[in-house]
Amino acid sequence: MALHPVVEQVTNRIIKRSRASRAAYLAHLEAARVQGVQRGALSCTNLAHGFAAFPANDKLKLREQKKPSVAIVSSYNDMLSAHQPFEYFPKVIKEAVRDVGAVAQFAGGVPAMCDGVTQGQPGMELSLFSRDTIAMATAVALSHNMFDAALYLGICDKIVPGLLIGALHFGHIPGVFVPGGPMTTGISNKEKAAIRQRYAKGEATREELLEGESASYHGAGTCTFYGTANSNQMLMEMMGLHLPGAAFITPGTPLRDALTAAASHQAVAISQQGGSYMPIGHIVDEKSIVNAIVALHATGGSTNHTLHLVAIARAAGIVIDWNDFDELSKVVPSLTRIYPNGEADVNHFQAAGGPGFVIRELLDAGLAHEDVNTILGRGLRNHCKEPFLGEDGKVVWRDLPQQSGDESVLRPASNPFASNGGMVLVQGNLGRAVMKVSAVKQEYHVVEAPALTFDSQEEFMQAYKDGKLNRDFVAVIRFQGPRANGMPELHALTPALSNLQDAGFKVAMVTDGRMSGASGKVPAAIHVSPEILAGGPLGLVRNGDIIRVDATNGTLEALVPDDAWAARTMATADLSKSHIGMGRELFAMFRGHSSPAEEGAATFPLPSPIPTTVPLHEGVDANEVVPGSDEDFLFRTQK
Repeated sequence: MALHPVVEQVTNRIIKRSRASRAAYLAHLEAARVQGVQRGALSCTNLAHGFAAFPANDKLKLREQKKPSVAIVSSYNDMLSAHQPFEYFPKVIKEAVRDVGAVAQFAGGVPAMCDGVTQGQPGMELSLFSRDTIAMATAVALSHNMFDAALYLGICDKIVPGLLIGALHFGHIPGVFVPGGPMTTGISNKEKAAIRQRYAKGEATREELLEGESASYHGAGTCTFYGTANSNQMLMEMMGLHLPGAAFITPGTPLRDALTAAASHQAVAISQQGGSYMPIGHIVDEKSIVNAIVALHATGGSTNHTLHLVAIARAAGIVIDWNDFDELSKVVPSLTRIYPNGEADVNHFQAAGGPGFVIRELLDAGLAHEDVNTILGRGLRNHCKEPFLGEDGKVVWRDLPQQSGDESVLRPASNPFASNGGMVLVQGNLGRAVMKVSAVKQEYHVVEAPALTFDSQEEFMQAYKDGKLNRDFVAVIRFQGPRANGMPELHALTPALSNLQDAGFKVAMVTDGRMSGASGKVPAAIHVSPEILAGGPLGLVRNGDIIRVDATNGTLEALVPDDAWAARTMATADLSKSHIGMGRELFAMFRGHSSPAEEGAATFPLPSPIPTTVPLHEGVDANEVVPGSDEDFLFRTQK
């Protein structure tokens, strides 16, 4: 199937836009690579420190400087269900790596926080910036220059993007991402949502609410709805950074352990010493980023990736924007119905065909690039497989059935749930924003109502509890951008807004904050950029202004005469309470240096050219690095 013209057009535009920064990135990548093992560049004193505590046989391999050393970078903690399984992974990994003659070392841990725990709490204001903190922690783990490949153990919202950003800053090192898998299915998402709405109305007790939540979030593994955590896993599959079908195998099972061991073997295989060198910086390129956006739309994934994918791309010298998301959303069909866009959870999705089915359908429909590098080599078609446990206890991969196992959950591209991806760019005199409408009924795609402004989610909830919101309105939640307070998710407002919508009122939300990977049935224009502290016009809105939120035509407007609008002054707010307490004062540098939301709310710069000629490996002219194509990379490594 020929590539869809819009996919081709968007890809070519990204390649052209990114030419200088991508070439600079690849030059940095090539400069960092050395012949032989990475630790060969260390002095004897350096190296002795690096293996002092290691077992004798492993120490001997590290001394000989012939076999690869594999870094383990993990987000393990046992408070959070998704990360608790990682406690046991290093043992599996070390044994698997020894089996193929190499060595694995636990290089470092990265922090992992859960938006489910911090939702509506002060700690949520650390959440987005934890992504860049994780990237920096990954860099610290890899900074010892001991490693020839890496295994990245992460799964949830900011953890996978942070690990990948950190990994890309060591782009010469091959890397494999190792998920932990989802928890088994609990009560239905519909039941859970109903209990939350009843509690918001005062019709359920706190004990009833906690019982419902505990029946939903009940064991080890990720939450089973299709929020940011599970969107992460789908994107790692689509970008070829997982072993095929690894994403949604539950923890604590023989197949999960076998996949972890197989990932360890593959990390060794793609090291320079393994014979199939494939650095992560040459896997994540313009085409793989487009593939990730396509998969996000096809599966109704999290709006948080309109930030995270932008930041990931920047780390690899690639520049994307919301126009790219918007244009691809218009042509990529919706192939799944997973909560909050349906009733099923990710375990049902996996049983119906899972990520491999989606990848195959997108390739067959010409909606994704097949000619990309992955951890298995060249070609995304290798990832259209499903893992099973073989008789010897090792993983075997089989072709997926041609038909979906359940077309109420997963459909082929020839018979999609919708002809578009359900993510829309809206823009106008209030700025540019993102809307996810895949779970929003068509009758709510356009809302025109008076503005009610709030400077915090607490202020909104107080008005709701006081009965002041029983009316048509557009809630303008201001001063929620990255520079203001770290851009928290406002998902805690969802039950109240849902109740008002169910009561027959026309309601919508407009905010420079985030809404969450679990955003649902209430129309919300989020990530409004630029934010107020960057001069964004959201600060000009006043109570009573008629706001038009129009996902159909892609507009976001305050219907105020131009002369009156131009005469207004920017609203102000006392943000000090969001800058102190719960560790928020430690994140002042992030708030002060964050890029706009459309640039990923990132705190690191695009790669810049190396100012002097860099030494390259023998036989390669420095001029060959500049184009930076995959073909150049393959030619040079073979040479």
